[in-house]
Amino acid sequence: MEQTNQMRDIRSLSDDDIRSAVAQLDQPMFRATQVLEWLHKKNASSFDEMTNLPKSFRTQLAERFSFAVPRQIAQQISRDRTRKYLLEFSDGVSVEAVGIPGRGKLTACISTQAGCGMRCAFCATGLAGLARSCTAREMVDQVLHIARDFNERVTSVVFMGQGEPFANFDETVRALRTLNDPRGLKIGARHLTVSTCGIIPGIRAFAKLPEQFTLAISLHSASQQTRNQLMPGVKKYTLPRLYEALQEYVEATGRRPTYEIAMIEGINDTNPEMRAICDFCEGTLCHVNLIQLSDFPDSELHPSPLFKLEELQKRLTARGVQTTIRCSRGADIDAACGQLKQRRPNAR
Repeated sequence: MEQTNQMRDIRSLSDDDIRSAVAQLDQPMFRATQVLEWLHKKNASSFDEMTNLPKSFRTQLAERFSFAVPRQIAQQISRDRTRKYLLEFSDGVSVEAVGIPGRGKLTACISTQAGCGMRCAFCATGLAGLARSCTAREMVDQVLHIARDFNERVTSVVFMGQGEPFANFDETVRALRTLNDPRGLKIGARHLTVSTCGIIPGIRAFAKLPEQFTLAISLHSASQQTRNQLMPGVKKYTLPRLYEALQEYVEATGRRPTYEIAMIEGINDTNPEMRAICDFCEGTLCHVNLIQLSDFPDSELHPSPLFKLEELQKRLTARGVQTTIRCSRGADIDAACGQLKQRRPNAR
């Protein structure tokens, strides 16, 4: 096992590297085409799956390269059919990912980091701290794991699991492009959504990407003092600067960002807080998602009652702001927004 972990993952090789490796093994070049098809189109997770390759050739490949796919430590299934996975990478670091089925759709919610360093008060992940960032390959592997478990094609991916994607910007973009690649999973750019706490350099860099990936902002409050208390990790990115960066994003891309607001009783559901949110959003191109805060152990924060979300939705709609009250899936297995904390229930 130790030797395997030190081998290079074959999926990390370029197409030219794979052709070169096949040539070094004295195999005809059409074998390289077959290997690439297994990697890009069929998303193989082992050499044994490559059934149109000679067994001797598969053995040669296995002696030189690995498939460092994550190992499932645990799985939980919600009453609403949402599935949460605890996945362990080859170095022992683990993350959680969530599969959310719908009518003819399957959404993968994946992690960009193991843990998170943003320290958001309403999030179990942030309270646990940051272990390390994920590679692009590890992000894609979470999507593939979900697809295999459901035996279904993933139709959309939200980078809303553990971690701050823009604190791991380059690897996140590589993962987005891999998922969007027409040779592979072919997930449309608009069905790939990245959620950030509001890291402004990341927003500006994201706006320059040629692909039409979707941007979501964890807003949660439009009052600076409240936002600082809830989200200390982005305290330096003030609301006026965030507002300016988002308007620049809209002008550069023509795309509508989503603002996410988890409603917290007595914190951001008061009259002044609602008014501030309406003022921030009015006259801008955006869509607001309102959700009730998800409870987690040891938290002193509690979800707002539903009528508060309905009141804010009415206020925003009256100001011309598109607003949705969103049902957070998988709360009974701690798979909802802000609940991911790498707990280890009894493995299935």
